[in-house]
Amino acid sequence: MTDALKRLSDEGVAIWLDDLSRKRITSGNLAELIDQQHVVGVTTNPSIFQKAISSGDGYEQQLADLAVRKVTVEEAVRMITTADVRDAADILRPVFDATGGQDGRVSIEVDPRLAHKTAPTIAEAKQLAWLVDRPNTLIKIPATKAGLPAITEVIGKGISVNVTLIFSLERYREVMDAYLAGLEKAKAAGLDLSKIQSVASFFVSRVDTEIDKRLDALGTPEAKEARGKAALANARLAYEAYEEVFSSDRWAELDKAQANKQRPLWASTGVKDPAYKDTLYVDELVAQGTVNTMPEATLDATADHGQITGDTVRGTYEQARADLDAVEKLGISYDDVVQLLEDEGVEKFATSWNDLLNSTEAELKRLAPSEG
Repeated sequence: MTDALKRLSDEGVAIWLDDLSRKRITSGNLAELIDQQHVVGVTTNPSIFQKAISSGDGYEQQLADLAVRKVTVEEAVRMITTADVRDAADILRPVFDATGGQDGRVSIEVDPRLAHKTAPTIAEAKQLAWLVDRPNTLIKIPATKAGLPAITEVIGKGISVNVTLIFSLERYREVMDAYLAGLEKAKAAGLDLSKIQSVASFFVSRVDTEIDKRLDALGTPEAKEARGKAALANARLAYEAYEEVFSSDRWAELDKAQANKQRPLWASTGVKDPAYKDTLYVDELVAQGTVNTMPEATLDATADHGQITGDTVRGTYEQARADLDAVEKLGISYDDVVQLLEDEGVEKFATSWNDLLNSTEAELKRLAPSEG
């Protein structure tokens, strides 16, 4: 084992785990990852919960109790998921305290079926913050058009947010704008800005998956040459936008009021194409003040053979622009790709949530006591 994870952490990249399950909590595995693998946060999503709860491992007693109480399947799912997030938040609390609230965070997502509805997203975010009731929670809100005003409103109420499903540079700028507007609302309301944290989850591997598929369909030497470059280029240009926004005059005013920068979080960093190195989206996205949330396989691969050689983002912007331009010149529309990925991302999470509701409902029926 190398100590690549320590080097990554020393470079200013916060290592978060992109997974959670009750077994991971109760077995001591999460505590072990924090202790030995430099993990300082956890992200969840509907697909992660669907997989964890469908496995049944560790959920039987709570499901049986909920069945006796005859709660609705929606309430059951929320009771189960918020219990896991609360327990994970407690395990990460020492990290939260040691980092002044920056890390030691656990994310939980609003119902993904609300992604295109602003008011219900706001209401659900407030409800989740109240239900989990831990200061080191981040409420996940998707970066859809309807999600943007919800982000502003929720931040304005002093609730920390993980903005998810960001694929495009334009949308990312809108997300940062929504965050700053939320901080301005919070400041006007007299809230303590130092207590509000946010990350912006910029998705990486899915960009290569979609663009590579289109490049392969072209099959030309130019298309082959362009493979595997778009996702890194996109993420690096996102960091350039982050540097720009958080050195602006508008930010300077909030900075004076002790506001925290909204850190870029590299999401979807598991490599999907076996032709690429399995630590590609870790090694090549090292930059101060970022978060990389990894599935366990990527975390293990980085620990084993990751090559952390310092900052691999700054100084790459010109090449990144050239790489995206090369794809565009081949007739592949960037705008079309990122919109498709956002739509698919929302749809996938909604499908996972529906699968979770269905499997939980089946369990509640199976465990329901017979009448009489």
